[in-house]
Amino acid sequence: MTEVGPAVVYLLCLATSVVCAALLVRSYLRTRTRLLLWSALCFVLLALNNLFVVADMILLPEVNLTPARQFSALAAVCVLLYGLIWESE
Repeated sequence: MTEVGPAVVYLLCLATSVVCAALLVRSYLRTRTRLLLWSALCFVLLALNNLFVVADMILLPEVNLTPARQFSALAAVCVLLYGLIWESE
């Protein structure tokens, strides 16, 4: 029972980030607001990060995906930070 708990949490985090990314992309396509674009790109990268977490912890525990996870998280934060700075001008 203890091994099922983390898997459920990882999958729920993946599902949440995918839903958030989809909603942000849909909203951006409807309104074309640039800040929504940066937020959508950030959440797409965060969903990719969560996919790497699921793959690393559940699907492929023998493969070390830590660099991919860290790079996707850093890219997500950098995209959102760039968008926030660029939109403030």
